[in-house]
Amino acid sequence: MKRILVCEDEDSIREFVVLNLKRSGYDVVDVNCGEDAVKAFDDAGGNFEVALLDIMMPGIDGFTVCKMLRERSDTVGIIMLSAKSQEMDKVSSLMIGADDYITKPFSISELVARVDAVCRRVSLSSQQRTEVQTTITSGPFSINLKSRVLYKNGEPIDLTQVEYQIMEYFLKNQNTALDRISILHHIWGENYYGEEKIVDVNIRRIRMKIEDEPSNPKYIMTIWGYGYKWNPEDK
Repeated sequence: MKRILVCEDEDSIREFVVLNLKRSGYDVVDVNCGEDAVKAFDDAGGNFEVALLDIMMPGIDGFTVCKMLRERSDTVGIIMLSAKSQEMDKVSSLMIGADDYITKPFSISELVARVDAVCRRVSLSSQQRTEVQTTITSGPFSINLKSRVLYKNGEPIDLTQVEYQIMEYFLKNQNTALDRISILHHIWGENYYGEEKIVDVNIRRIRMKIEDEPSNPKYIMTIWGYGYKWNPEDK
């Protein structure tokens, strides 16, 4: 049974979320503050597929908890819950390593669909780790499909699972223009409820990690009005 960590300080919302996730077949651990979320994660040895984190909480806020969990695991799925619809909350969540965000109020069908999608990615990651080792190279980059590690000039680059999956998609489709919808559906699933902007924010994060000059990228090229293309050579 897949395990979900729910961190929400409002009792009524937390109980509503926990009840419906359990009805959907998930094993749920719930806490009401960031400190307890980190403790529960550590006590379980990080054995969670997904963490649902409220952003606005007393004490350690959701952003800080997200950073702490991401430092502990690059595979756990993290979904941020925000009472605000401000663009910066969404962008900030993704930039610090979250996989997705949901703005309150949300329907339970939307919540379960988002959790299901992230769990599928986590499961796929685990399955692919057991496959026969294969390496794809492109210029100074190489990607190991078994260990799921990206290297640049032989040095490993720290990526979240979403960033890794985007890079794998690029390196398997070098010199091919990929539109945002294709990337969105490939990574987040065809039933994803969110916005295409989640693609752009993750591309920005990846460029900061792999490009010599992120503001003047050589590898992940923007196709204006369409999407992105991986340039296999440093020209």
